[in-house]
Order: sequence, then structure tokens, then C-alpha cells
Amino acid sequence: MAVLTVPDQNLRIEDVAEIAAFMEKQGLWYERWDLSKLPPIEASQETILECYKDEIARLNERGGYVTADVINVSPATPGLDAMLQKFSPEHTHSEDEVRFVVHGRGVFHINPVEGPVFAIEMESGDLINVPAGTRHWFNLCAEKTIVTIRLFQDTTGWTPHYLEKSKHLDYQPVCLGPKPLFMRSEAGTNK
Repeated sequence: MAVLTVPDQNLRIEDVAEIAAFMEKQGLWYERWDLSKLPPIEASQETILECYKDEIARLNERGGYVTADVINVSPATPGLDAMLQKFSPEHTHSEDEVRFVVHGRGVFHINPVEGPVFAIEMESGDLINVPAGTRHWFNLCAEKTIVTIRLFQDTTGWTPHYLEKSKHLDYQPVCLGPKPLFMRSEAGTNK
């Protein structure tokens, strides 16, 4: 289950309804999907998409998404570190970033125009929609394993647009145990 943290306010939210309400105020979606449908980690993309076809259809209708796929990342993924480097600096996209975590864990960090930076650590069963233009970055947790369903509004996918004065240097994700932390970085320089 997701954990939302706001380090500058020493705030931690673990209740699903409270996380959804917090995210909604920031213009983001958060949902918790039925875990009983989860296939084994080695399931094919087609099997995973079939398990959640009703949820995907509902989101397609809501957000105008036209395609879905599954990405499966683990320490054995060729070029993993280079791939992760594309998403760890603060950036935006010209379309929504929608992710449903099938297996594994990762942290989305959000830097809203109004309000403090916050992070949401997601695991199996969690869905997030980061709308187009939202400043954010992403890190995997220590095990560097995640399987996610991705939805796209454009069949060509999306490209990160990096920011000059990135806030990601000011925050240090720590996602190593059952209770994640998100804290201000001592090395941060972009105050």
C-alpha cells in the first residue's frame, strides 16, 4: 500500500482515502486496485493487461488514453542504470504519466506549482496519474524491481522535458525497508 510523505511538513499519510484526497487537491489521481487479480511476476504482458482490462477501459474513457503496455524492470534489465537516469532528474511530460504497479516498488516525487514537494511510494495495487506538465521525478526502491501497466494518450509514448532548476537534488529518497522515508537532502543546493 502507498505511503505519501511531505518532508518539509514532517507529514506521513498511509490511509488510502487520505492519500487519494491529498493527491486530488494537487490535481493527481491515486487509486488502489484489487490485488486478488494480480498475476505472478513472470506473467506475460497480455496476461497482465487482460487481468485489468475493465480498469484500463475505465481509465481510457476518463483520460483519453489510446494504448497500454507493461514494463518489467529488474536488476537483470540491460541498461537499467542508464534507463533510471532518464527519470531521476526533475522533468515534465507533454502528456499524462499513468502507472499501475503490478509488482515491485518505486517512488514518484511531485513538485507542485503551489505547495511543498511530496513523494508517494507505490507498490503492488497502487495507481497514479501524473498529469501533463506536472513537475516530478521517479526512483526505484532498493530492490530495483517494478512491473507496471502504462497508459498513453499518444501511441508514440512520452518524452521527459528536463527542468533547469531541478528540485530533485534537494531531496533524498530512502526506500530501503518496509517503512519508506523521504527526507530533505543535506547535499541539496537548489533552495
